[in-house]
Amino acid sequence: MPAQLTARRHNVEVGDAIEFCFAQGWTDGLPVVPPTADRVARMLEGARLDPKQEIGFVAHRAVSITAEKVAINAVMAGCKPEFMPVVVAAVEGIADPRWSYHGPGTSTAGAGVLMIVNGPIARDLDVNAGDNLFGPGWRANLTIGRAVRLVMRNVCGSMPGTLDRGTLGHPGKLSYVIAENEAESPWTPLHVERGFRADQSTVTVMAAEAPHQFYNQLSNTAEGVLTTLCDDMRISGNVMGQPHYALVLAGEHTRTITGDGWDKKRIRQFVWEHTQNSHAHLKRTGRMAGPIQPGDETKLRPLVASPDDILVVAAGGRAGAFSAYIPGWSSSRSSQAVTKEVRR
Repeated sequence: MPAQLTARRHNVEVGDAIEFCFAQGWTDGLPVVPPTADRVARMLEGARLDPKQEIGFVAHRAVSITAEKVAINAVMAGCKPEFMPVVVAAVEGIADPRWSYHGPGTSTAGAGVLMIVNGPIARDLDVNAGDNLFGPGWRANLTIGRAVRLVMRNVCGSMPGTLDRGTLGHPGKLSYVIAENEAESPWTPLHVERGFRADQSTVTVMAAEAPHQFYNQLSNTAEGVLTTLCDDMRISGNVMGQPHYALVLAGEHTRTITGDGWDKKRIRQFVWEHTQNSHAHLKRTGRMAGPIQPGDETKLRPLVASPDDILVVAAGGRAGAFSAYIPGWSSSRSSQAVTKEVRR
């Protein structure tokens, strides 16, 4: 396998390899694992891929993303070979025209790539779906997301200050991977809602802002918890032009909501209806152009075009009255969430 690799080779002393990677601009600011030929070959074997196989083509960049390039960056990120199929599926997702790479990859809005893993592979790889959901501590979560971002940097050219022009960015641009807690969720898994079988493994990629946490310890009804969520969602974030929002409902809130018999469809409908802003409010707060016109006080604009544009995911710790919502990247709803099968 190593003889088939076509990437340029560099002869570097072992002790200097990490510094060499820094000097070449290949890192995200953290040390990387030197991508030796043997390591890259093992990574390719983890997904049974030929190094020349094209994983995706980013039209706006005229960039072909080959399996070898993905494997090199997965090695540098610290992935195990068994993580490679998830990385490949995520790269397929961001290269999909529906995700529209150019916008979230270059925008000043500074989107991260939220990745939601579903199906058996999430359990097999121990992708965290519970406590400290967006935090450190799980190799699969951190290295899979990091590998995708390194592909964006090193293959697609999305480097900060050049093609990546994020004004602020956010920590999820380093790695932004979670799994849905299917084992304890009372609801239909996200990937099944999006057309896959429960026994298939998938990753959903969404161009996303950072998670916004909300707190409600007082309500013992679904409507009470979701009213708090909606009040926060309605006025936070950009509230204009997002193609999606993701709702990440943790254990206590999930139990309260499901105790009232609410399913994901009812959650989406309630949230969609109760997060609409009047045109007058949007104009007064500098989010919509133009003077306030007669009727603007009662004319409403939803956060997203349809309730189906709200992704509901059961994940997070069992204890604590906290959940989160994640606004999608805002640009006239042009970047769609994409779900890809993970093939092993």
